[in-house]
Formats: sequence, C-alpha cells, structure tokens
Amino acid sequence: MTLPTLGGAMTALSVATDFAMAQPAHFGMRSCALAVRLADALGWSESQARQAYFQALLRYIGCNVETNVIASMFGDELAMRRDFAGVDTADRAAVASLVFRRLRAAHAGQPALQSAARIARVMLTAERDMAGVFAGHCEVGRRLATRIGFEPDIVSSLGQLYERWDGKGLPNRLRGDAVAPAALLVTLAQDVIVHHDASGAEAAIAVVKARRGGAYAPQMADAFLRHAGALLREVQELPAGASVPLPGGDEPLDEARFDAICEAMADFVDIKSPWTLAHSSGVASLAERAAVSLGLPAAEAQSLRRAALLHDIGKVGVTAAIWCKPAALSLPEREQVRLHAYYTERILSSTPALAALAEVASLTHDRLDGSGYFRRPPAAGLAMAARVLGAADHYHALVEDRPHRAAFTRDAAAELLSDEASAGRLDARACAAVLEAAGHAPKPGPRHDTLTEREVEVLRSLARGRAMKEIARELGISPKTVDHHLQHIYAKIDVGTRAGATLYAMENGYTAVRP
Repeated sequence: MTLPTLGGAMTALSVATDFAMAQPAHFGMRSCALAVRLADALGWSESQARQAYFQALLRYIGCNVETNVIASMFGDELAMRRDFAGVDTADRAAVASLVFRRLRAAHAGQPALQSAARIARVMLTAERDMAGVFAGHCEVGRRLATRIGFEPDIVSSLGQLYERWDGKGLPNRLRGDAVAPAALLVTLAQDVIVHHDASGAEAAIAVVKARRGGAYAPQMADAFLRHAGALLREVQELPAGASVPLPGGDEPLDEARFDAICEAMADFVDIKSPWTLAHSSGVASLAERAAVSLGLPAAEAQSLRRAALLHDIGKVGVTAAIWCKPAALSLPEREQVRLHAYYTERILSSTPALAALAEVASLTHDRLDGSGYFRRPPAAGLAMAARVLGAADHYHALVEDRPHRAAFTRDAAAELLSDEASAGRLDARACAAVLEAAGHAPKPGPRHDTLTEREVEVLRSLARGRAMKEIARELGISPKTVDHHLQHIYAKIDVGTRAGATLYAMENGYTAVRP
C-alpha cells in the first residue's frame, strides 16, 4: 500500500479526537487552519507554526484515558465534554453550574434522595478528581506523541493542553511565558471555533475579549481581534474534509514509523475502557499470524495487521458508559455500538492513503450471512483479509473479560468461534487459521524493567481500573502495602499518574491476553 505522510496520518488521528471530544468532524483541522493563520499574523517562524499545526490536530490525543471515570461521574462523558468545551475553566461558578446540570441529567431516573446523595458526593470531590484525570490526559498525550516520533517541543506542548496564560490552568499552573506558545495559541483558536459554531462571529469575538489576559496571551488575543473578520471567514469557507498544508512541507513515513503510529493509535483507542486494554494489538497479532498460515502475501498480511490495529478506532465516538456497562444493553445502546464501525470508516477514510485500511477495518463486524453491521455486503464482497479480521476479533473478545461477563476459557472460545463458522456467519478457513494461530501464541517477550512479580501484579490490577482497596483484596495484602508498591512502580517506570501507568502497562505487554 501507499504509505500516508505524517500530516495525513495525523489528520486521521485528529478526526478520531474530534469524535472523542464530541466535536464536529474536522474540528481539529479547522482549528489548525486558524492557528496557522494566527501564527503567521504573529510573525512566528516556520518551526513555531509547525508546532501550532500539530498542537491543533492532536491536542486531545491523551484524553481518551479514564473516560470510564468521567462516565461514572456524569453518565455520558461525550455530552459532558461537548458542554465543557464552551466554559471558561477559571470561572468556578460556571464550572460548578455545568457539573451540577450534568450530574442531575445523569441521575434523572433515580429516587430523589439517592440522586441527591450521589450528586452531593460527586460535587464534593469533582474538582480534585478531575484534576487527576486532566493530569493523566497530559501524561498520556506526551507518551503517545513520543511514540509517534515527534520532537521534544511538540511533545512538551501537547502535555500543556490545559494550561492558561494567567496560571490558573492544570495540572502545573504554569504562567505566562512558561506555557508553550503553541498550547496557548491553540486554546484560543479552538475556543473561537467552538463559540463561532454555537453562537456566531460576535460571540466568538466577545469571548476572546473577555478572556484576554486570562486564558489567552494578550498579544495572541490582540492579533486575532485585529483580523477577526477575515480569519473567521477563512475558517468558515474551508471545505469539509480539506487539509491544511503543513508549514515547511509534509514528511513521508517509512514502514517502521507508520507501524509505530498505528500501534500508538491502537492504544489511544483501547485505553478508553479498562475492559479493552491491548485488545487491538492482540487482534492484530492473531490476525497477522492467521494470514501467514493461510498463505496470504506478506504485503497483505502486513496491511491486515495495520487494519486490525485500527479496527476499533470508531469506538472513541461512543460513550464509555456503554462500553463499561455491567448489564445488558438497551436497544438504543446497541445501536450506538453498531455505529462504531461506521465511525471507523469515517475516521480512516479522512486520509486517502488509509482508504484500503478503512475498507478492511470497517468490515470487522460484517458477517457472511448478512447478519452483521454496518455495511452488510454479500459474502463475495468480504475479502479474505476482512474474514480473518472478523474471526480474530471475535475470538480475542471471547477470551477477554467484559463488564457483563468473565472471559471464556480458550477451549470454550474455540468452540464458540467454530459454531459461528458452522452457522455460516464467519468464514470456516479464517476461523481455522485463527484457532491455529491462537494455539501457537508466542510467549511473552523479555522484560526490560526492574519491576518485581508482585509489582507487575499490582500494575496489572491498577491498569484494569481497580481502586487501591480492590487491589489489596485481590492480592491478599493491605492497602498500605499496595500504596508502597505503587510508589516504587511509579518511580521505576517514570510516570506520575494512573493513566501514565496504564499506558506503560499496555506498551510493555502487562495487560495483554494470551489467546
């Protein structure tokens, strides 16, 4: 396949973050256009403009972590994020009002006393809890950006997405020139887009005036206000799906870097829920081995692995409240789940060079008898790569825990997969190849850290979303001992948040299910 450029690959990832933040598709690209124009108006260098470009596209690449925590508080993290985007984070009254409204909506069907008690508990700890979540977003954003191969200034800027000019941001309350200029510029640009979309040009201009010297650097706000009319017209006239040229020219990707990007994007997806950690990488490994056993050409097996890494990227557009629900889904919730395959196609097809991967990835849940979703092509329209991916995904999901059930044993999962083939829903050859691949799964590779076996157990439980007391019960140790282990783990792996530790566990195979 023709490899995408760096800008092209990041465009697809940016569209995924649009879905994850409940913003319109290409919100990131539109804010990128505005940020690059503002950088030009400010006389920034090509290097500075390039930093603003990627900050706008990828500002929220760390924000898919701990969405289950937000959903447990507010019911639907996507609705919360959509509403939160327009709020001045330093306006405590506005933030508290929004939190209260979302909590009332989340608990609307509960008995009055129970609802009031729950709302009161969350209101008491919401500021502290969300500060921890935001710190995790920053750490995961930096780690993913490093894996993608960005230079240190871009990595650092992406870790400052919640900082403000006036020092009232999070997590480090950086002030003034201590904040990366690209982070400040993109905060302004994205706020402008949000308020322009919601209420028009006058409202966007009023927001910039009100937040000048607060969230926004005065010189940046002034540059926008001088050219507001022309800038807003340009953004409004940007064609849907259009890309913005990367300052200094785009970069070609080689095979190794594109693979690293696909792997980072897979973890960006899977970290949304503690029930899916390392799911995509596990499916990719299984599908690639099955493809080889079927004699597919090496290039096709490689493309299949990449499609498998990206097959669930559309999940970011569905609330974690559904992915983490411990009971049967309602009909509307099942319809939301079915949409994720469509979102996968939307995200990947935003970059022409990823069209072939989009075609295979979006067919993961289609079936030979037409019973799947969302395309429902005739059986002849399902290429062998798509058939293998469907079988690999189905098997791997069976051997993983889910919120509503425990993992099936390998033997039980094999029997269920074979039943799908016998019923004509999955391809028999693909299922046989997947089962063969699962029976010869490689052993875990050598470890490259100094964690003890007990620390690995603690890390694995932490990554699965367990609270400290739950980890203590699982391992038969005291909460104080768990805390002692966590301090050592964080120091050894150089992270500072649960989110960072979770991503480290994914990166190093500690969360992987061995099919």
